[in-house]
Amino acid sequence: MIFGSFTDYYAVLGIAPDAGTAEIKHAYRTKAKKLHPDLSGKDAEQFRLLNKAYKAVSDIRRKSFFDTSFDFRDTELRYAKPERPFDYRTWLSERNDEESRAKLIFWDLLHGREDDAVNLFKTLNREIPDFKMSAWFSREDFMDYGFILAEELVFRADFYDAALLLEQIILMEQRRPYFKHFFPEVTALARTILLFHTDGVVHTELALDLWERALEWGFPKKDEAAFLMKMAAAYEKIKDKQAAAVCLNEARRLHASLKVPAKLKHLV
Repeated sequence: MIFGSFTDYYAVLGIAPDAGTAEIKHAYRTKAKKLHPDLSGKDAEQFRLLNKAYKAVSDIRRKSFFDTSFDFRDTELRYAKPERPFDYRTWLSERNDEESRAKLIFWDLLHGREDDAVNLFKTLNREIPDFKMSAWFSREDFMDYGFILAEELVFRADFYDAALLLEQIILMEQRRPYFKHFFPEVTALARTILLFHTDGVVHTELALDLWERALEWGFPKKDEAAFLMKMAAAYEKIKDKQAAAVCLNEARRLHASLKVPAKLKHLV
């Protein structure tokens, strides 16, 4: 197959030209599993074409992101002709303002420095009260790259920070859809964290905070009931039987057939 235009690259990935970065990444992962020679036994040429398409489309999206997101406010810096090429990362890393540090996170995330991106994100969360990455980017760029960052946090078992990042994305999507048909992957990641990587992993009070927040994220009633059941167990664990009973009763109201764990049956 000979590529005549970038339209061909989008076709190889099976996405529309206006697809966001997170959707591009998802499409690539899905097809890579099917085409990788070691997994599928298929001709390696298809896999090479897929990688070529992914790199080309990602480069376009990345360039668009940095063209629109990096505001060089220093006029002399913008128009000067330095002796050597301008280094975005060095420029950002030498600045201590919140905006530059936030943008450094996404720069590193997109240039193979995922560990640096995650570490800086966690540092800013600790150092700056109510730190929000979304303050420094367009809505679409934050949602795209914020989701990728959330995936990196999950990979490193930083489930609480990942869930809070996903919360911002989910609430943005509720207000005005951006991910659209791709959004189920966002909610699926959040659901996985809440149901399988919170109880016994995240500190009990933080876990309760996540489950309570998640009741506003638009999950189906069955999932909300499951969150409430976990809240009931957590409250029982910290000896707050009244709150445990309230959560349990609300869970049963939302989903009558939900199984009550043996350790909570005395609250029924």
